[in-house]
Amino acid sequence: MSAHVPAAGPTAAGDGAAAPAGAPRSLAESLRAHDDEALAALLRARPDLLSPVPHDVGQLATRAGTRASVVRALEHLDRFALESAEALAVAPDPASYEELLTLMAGEERDPAVAAALPRALGTLRGRALVWGEDDRLRLVRTARELLSPSPQHPSPTGLGPTLAESCTGISPGRVQEIVVTAGLETTHDPVSAVGSLTALFTDRARMAALLAEAPEAAHEVLDRLKWGPPYGKVTAEPAAHLRWLLDRGLLLPTAPGTVVLPREAALHLRAGHAHRETHPEPPALLAAAEHSARIVDATAAGQAWTALNTVEELLRDWDEGGPAVLRAGGLSVRDLKRTAAALDTTEQLAAFWLELAHCAGLLAADGEAEERFAATPAYDQWQDLPDSERWSWLAGAWLTATRTAGLAGGRDAKDRALSALGPGLDRSAAPEVRHRVLTLLAELPEGAAATAESVLDRLAWERPRRARTREEGEGQEDLRARLARWTLDEAELLGVTGRGALSAHGRALLGEPQAAEGHGQAEAAVSAARAGRLLAPLLPEPVDEVLLQADLTAVAPGPLRRPLAQLLGVLADVESKGGATVYRFTPGSVRRALDAGQTAAELHAFLAAHSRTPVPQPLAYLIDDVARRHGRLRIGAASAYVRCDDEAVLGEILADRRAQPLRLRRLAPTVLAAQADPGTLLETLRAIGFAPAAESPEGEVLITRADSRRTAPRSAPEPVPEGPPAPGTALVQAAVRAIRAGDLASTAPRRGLPEPGQEGELPRTTAAETLATVQAAVLTNEALWIGYVNAEGTASQRVIAPIRVEGGFVTAFDHTADEVRTYPLHRITGVAELA
Repeated sequence: MSAHVPAAGPTAAGDGAAAPAGAPRSLAESLRAHDDEALAALLRARPDLLSPVPHDVGQLATRAGTRASVVRALEHLDRFALESAEALAVAPDPASYEELLTLMAGEERDPAVAAALPRALGTLRGRALVWGEDDRLRLVRTARELLSPSPQHPSPTGLGPTLAESCTGISPGRVQEIVVTAGLETTHDPVSAVGSLTALFTDRARMAALLAEAPEAAHEVLDRLKWGPPYGKVTAEPAAHLRWLLDRGLLLPTAPGTVVLPREAALHLRAGHAHRETHPEPPALLAAAEHSARIVDATAAGQAWTALNTVEELLRDWDEGGPAVLRAGGLSVRDLKRTAAALDTTEQLAAFWLELAHCAGLLAADGEAEERFAATPAYDQWQDLPDSERWSWLAGAWLTATRTAGLAGGRDAKDRALSALGPGLDRSAAPEVRHRVLTLLAELPEGAAATAESVLDRLAWERPRRARTREEGEGQEDLRARLARWTLDEAELLGVTGRGALSAHGRALLGEPQAAEGHGQAEAAVSAARAGRLLAPLLPEPVDEVLLQADLTAVAPGPLRRPLAQLLGVLADVESKGGATVYRFTPGSVRRALDAGQTAAELHAFLAAHSRTPVPQPLAYLIDDVARRHGRLRIGAASAYVRCDDEAVLGEILADRRAQPLRLRRLAPTVLAAQADPGTLLETLRAIGFAPAAESPEGEVLITRADSRRTAPRSAPEPVPEGPPAPGTALVQAAVRAIRAGDLASTAPRRGLPEPGQEGELPRTTAAETLATVQAAVLTNEALWIGYVNAEGTASQRVIAPIRVEGGFVTAFDHTADEVRTYPLHRITGVAELA
């Protein structure tokens, strides 16, 4: 059995290889040297470390090195910072700043990369992914494992394993043969042989001389492998140029028929570069067009007005009950198509308006046995607000919502259909992407619209690891890119942007720049209110009159005041929209107004009061004619019945063939019974040409009002968080104090006891010893280390400064909690004096 060459891989971060005196030996020691401001910045950048608050710096360092936390931290790095981390993952451990600079800027020292590297390294240090001084930089162990190259997970750098790692499966005799063929002297053991070969590959002059002897075909092979992937295939009898490379260790076998280019050789061929291309600066935002700020604001205001009307029209159509809820939740494809046709828009846009109303809490399922969608009571409250505040309500909900209308009509990871208003549309990244896209637009001069591609390029630079994650099939754009495209479209629909440029009220919607990372519900509400106040002067002033025409139409020369718009919407049907809205009066629309409780006299008075011109005679005749016939027939529940004082009318109904499906029969001269429900009977007789009215069990006419169908009180859907919420200033400051105090408790030296960290046990003393030590500390003003078990049985260690002892309790300043507390003596496991 042949021996194998031991791996000479890098030591793991935190293993404590020999370091200069005073240098940190672990991530915990490095964090312990941070000031409070740096610790607070770390907790803000990685809020998952606060859940729950670490007891001390040691626990903070341990949590910062867990796989889930490191993955999340890497996902929040920009491209250049990530490239720097990837370079450290293939550098020696520890590496010097000069070695990192060579890997990033190459041997020619690219000035742009050299200038940007300190910022990237500061980001990695600030997020506890890198620690150590500039001469001993260490990437935390978990990050190195995630970013280091392996056959299963190739490195983004395209580099392969080191020479030492590649030689682990090669016999010592074969290693000595490679050393001799490469022109080196044999050594006494395989480890020194690998070291000698590594020294050759990392020496620019000697390596260049070796490669100068290589056949031309060998150079072609090396050129194909040097930028990755570094693995290739060889046959059992390789060609001469491949044999030349194999004999000199420039290609090493990793498995039968597979060879790899060692990392040191690849770096020589790359002139020291870890990446083919680095990206030290973010891509520039390109302006697609430039407009005056006045035109942008006016266009956005027009879009905002249209958005309000669209949402109002959508919910008004569902006032008497919307479509049924699917068993799996959501809206059926057929109902979505009907909604799109009613709004005169596409299905994708209809899904957006539905989701917007749902996120704003204006639309929900009613929760009945046969569940249907309907407006919520909040819709009535929303309607009564000024137009600018109604827009603020919608815009604030859109900015913070995780519901993603663009996914409607697609399929999830389990190939299930995603329907509008249904489950599975929440994407936790949506609020952050929306806010970031608008922030990028705000960086351009006022009136400038950015190209969509430049926005997507910037987002991909800022979160490259997320951009690499594909949610759907091959060739599908990543989720963040699709969210960004949808944001650009939705912002235009909602009036946040105008002609692609951010409006003045859109800038106000963003809030303060420092809120970009954690724009919560409260901040969004304040910003939306401020945006609404800027939008208010730009919205059209509602009018209180219409132009009645002899062709049974009415023209609204502008937006109508709410009472006029509501009643006119019941009395007439909208025929066309645009600069002026055209309404048409029909027998059905007039009957709808009569069903809502209006009388003919009230309708005449309403039109006369709101018309610039006299009411046309044809319209007056239409109202009188429909009113004269309205209610002569009465329909109620028998299973259903029809009653009318005019026997001739009932005879006419019985003789009509179109009424045969109702299976009517005469019960009395003025009453017919039907084998159909009242609703079917009512609609059928109206379709025939009669004007029946529904009747209550008491015999009174039922009045159908537009706001009769509402759900029970419903709250807007809560956004699904992407991770722990961004911590507030107060929480971060309290956490830093707690960590410092806990660190004091765990690291302070004790008299006569093992140093902290050598034993995990709490101090143990008798009750008498505990009482005597605490009383003595009160007199001498000394601090004590105590073990304490709370009422839930949780044990902890604390550093306290006793103030007084009485009644079986000790009152002391707790350095761990940074406050005065009282502890029962019987819950103290023991005490020890601090050195």
